Amino acid sequence: MANIGGKVAEKFRDVFRVPHKEKLQWFPGHMNRGLKQMQKHLKNVDCVIEVHDARIPISGRNPNFRHTVTGIKPHIFVLNKIDLADNRCTEMTKKSLQQEGFSHVLFTNFKNQQCQGMKGILPLAIDLINNTNRYNRSNQEDFAIMVIGVPNVGKSSLINRLRNKHLGKANATAVGAVAGITRSVLTRIKIKETPPVYLLDTPGVLTPNVPNVEIGLKLALVSCLQDHLVGPDVIADYLLYWLNKNRRFEYVDKLGLSDPCDDILEVLTLSAVKLQKTKKIRQHDNQIVICPDIQAAAQNFLKIFRSGELGPVCLDADILQNRTNS
Repeated sequence: MANIGGKVAEKFRDVFRVPHKEKLQWFPGHMNRGLKQMQKHLKNVDCVIEVHDARIPISGRNPNFRHTVTGIKPHIFVLNKIDLADNRCTEMTKKSLQQEGFSHVLFTNFKNQQCQGMKGILPLAIDLINNTNRYNRSNQEDFAIMVIGVPNVGKSSLINRLRNKHLGKANATAVGAVAGITRSVLTRIKIKETPPVYLLDTPGVLTPNVPNVEIGLKLALVSCLQDHLVGPDVIADYLLYWLNKNRRFEYVDKLGLSDPCDDILEVLTLSAVKLQKTKKIRQHDNQIVICPDIQAAAQNFLKIFRSGELGPVCLDADILQNRTNS
């Protein structure tokens, strides 16, 4: 039993179990083609910027990038959406990445024009290129930078912000809150005149299969996987499990509950009633019954989490703790 705010709550789950989903997979054809294109274009690139979601600094990464894409090119590791991430995990994240050999790590919020990490990306990239053997591109006056990362972490936003800032021009690539907006490696996008700098946008690429259910659910929770591939109710259940496990009970007030609860059906039913979200269901006897809209409540639960209304989080805090203490 756990004592919460002077009230006694039931013991929360220690393990999350997903019925009938032993492994989550999402590697559409455009991702496979994109990865091959990225490898093909690498010889024409001077630097690689790898962008990830700061809320899942470990789970959100594609470990194959290190071997299949970045190669010996200068490499900048960007952890975006830091405004939504728990800054208590920042140092652990940097230490963990440094142990893996990542020397240039920046934390960013692409929505904030004054973000220091954002301001430092291009100067760092230019400095690294100037101090690195460019091999077959040594006679080229322009600099070419490839932007890579898993879906929906802000790659296109990065390109647009740099283009806006240094050229004063409009967005050059589509941006959306749904994973999978960029479908192919695009033509080079100019973002600076002196020296001439071009960025190459790429599709978000995951590993061919997510290694375990929990990593897949973390990816889904921060929108690196499209909701329908997992199910909003399943993702919401994982969110509830994670919040309770980490004693994060902000959701109680946000959803209009009286106490913390570990039963997702009960939570979503009460939330749907509070939101006045209903749906009509035709029963076997042809009678129409009005019921709480569980899926709408699940979407609302995910929305308030993703917008930061439940506070900053690091879904990989336990992994980081184990790594830095080992």
